[in-house]
Amino acid sequence: MRNTSKRMNSIQDFEKRIGVEFKNKDLLLLALTHRSYVNEHKDVDAHNERLEFLGDAVLELITSDYLFNTYPERTEGDLTSFRAALVRTESLADTAQEIEIGENIRLSKGEEDTGGRAKSYLLANAFEAIIGAIYLDSGYEVARDFVHTHLLKKIEHIVENRLDIDSKTKIQEVTQSKYKVTPVYEVIEEEGPDHDKRFTVVVKINGKEIGKGFGTSKQKAEEDAAKSGIEYIENDNN
Repeated sequence: MRNTSKRMNSIQDFEKRIGVEFKNKDLLLLALTHRSYVNEHKDVDAHNERLEFLGDAVLELITSDYLFNTYPERTEGDLTSFRAALVRTESLADTAQEIEIGENIRLSKGEEDTGGRAKSYLLANAFEAIIGAIYLDSGYEVARDFVHTHLLKKIEHIVENRLDIDSKTKIQEVTQSKYKVTPVYEVIEEEGPDHDKRFTVVVKINGKEIGKGFGTSKQKAEEDAAKSGIEYIENDNN
């Protein structure tokens, strides 16, 4: 009984953190339950993946509605690009960290020991699950208000700085315009077992290294290197 009371106090603290009070606390607890926790606790028989599925759809509607009404002069292509940038895994994970989902999610010991509380995909999925839980518990308007408060504040910065354009596309446009060349990527290090690879990639122009990136795939490492390369170009006065 003492453990239940402690858990509910924790849930109530988290409700204050996200600005939503649940009528059904179990829905929020379910949204914070990762599959690994169920595998380790036989008394728990459900995890957050169904809520994630629902929350993903609700999130898409909320962001689409907001972008449609906020940017009436923008094309469908622009709106789609802005939405993709806003709801990508990294963006949702950053927002999840801001509201301390990582500290409150229920994980197995093994998942926690391997850094599960900081994994972007895990945090992003839990964020969507919470949206789904809010929708079921309190309806669309409360879910919309939650997304407006915690996520949609980012959209103006994304639009103004065209952060919807991925770094590899952006650096290619810039290097072709400024240097009349196309950037070249090179994997300089690859380590770890097949299921947990880590790549180090450099990006070069005219044979000169202008950025270095890291990632769990070549694509992610190239994207990270491109971001670094863009910073180099922006600071290059030559």
